[in-house]
Amino acid sequence: MLMAAQSASKKIPLAQLVLPWHIGAHLRRHRMLIGQFVKRDVLSRYRGSYLGVFWSLLRPLSMLAMYTIVFGYIFESKLGTRPNETKFDFTLALFCGLILFDFFAECLARAPTLVLTNTNYVTKVVFPLEVLPVVAVGAAFTQLVISFVPLLVGLACAHGFVPLTAVYLPIILIPLVLFCLGITWLLASLGVFIRDINSFVPVLIVIILYASAIFYPISRVPPNLLPIVLYNPLATVIEQTRNAVLWGVPPAWGRYGMVLLTSFVVMIIGYAFFMRTKSAFADVL
Repeated sequence: MLMAAQSASKKIPLAQLVLPWHIGAHLRRHRMLIGQFVKRDVLSRYRGSYLGVFWSLLRPLSMLAMYTIVFGYIFESKLGTRPNETKFDFTLALFCGLILFDFFAECLARAPTLVLTNTNYVTKVVFPLEVLPVVAVGAAFTQLVISFVPLLVGLACAHGFVPLTAVYLPIILIPLVLFCLGITWLLASLGVFIRDINSFVPVLIVIILYASAIFYPISRVPPNLLPIVLYNPLATVIEQTRNAVLWGVPPAWGRYGMVLLTSFVVMIIGYAFFMRTKSAFADVL
């Protein structure tokens, strides 16, 4: 039965691997399984602790307090993008960038070992392995949503209101989620065949951290280095999230469209690569 399932995975029509609605329909058939695995993943992080899932909120709250003290009152840092920028404004901007980066970094760090740590699903039962990266991204996204709570509360306390442009946040995050899905599918598959990827990913995460305009605005990037930041979907999402949530500036739809298209392409490539190679996982493992 397993051999038949793996053989069938090789015969999936190309249209079902590259057309977004086919990908969406395939994942929707497993939505109950994905939901159960995401819930289990989130709860397992805090199993055995006294406060349980409340750590999901306490962790970003403690981060926000730490950034306020270190960067606001010790380093007295500023982005310099607003004329009346306060110390707490910089703290909120930094916190906003870092929680988005943490979401991306968690997906990237887990991806190479997703299949390797779930070999029982590969060798013992017929299981839709392609949902494992979706579960990893879903669990990381749950933490991201929780982390936005102290950000919005801090913004409301500092300025007395949250800009109406914050309603664009779900739309702004779509490219980042799609991009993370594509990268996670790709690395999850490559991690089975090339074990060195797991050692390279931490280095890549540090590089992306400094290339994502978290500690500085994109406007300060020298022209010769600007393409590195502009073609980084994470940097664009961070900038547009800050603009919409913190500064009341709506998204730049031209740049948003380019990032959305890039993320779609990455997602499709990652999904197609995973589906074409998963039939060989059992042989390697």
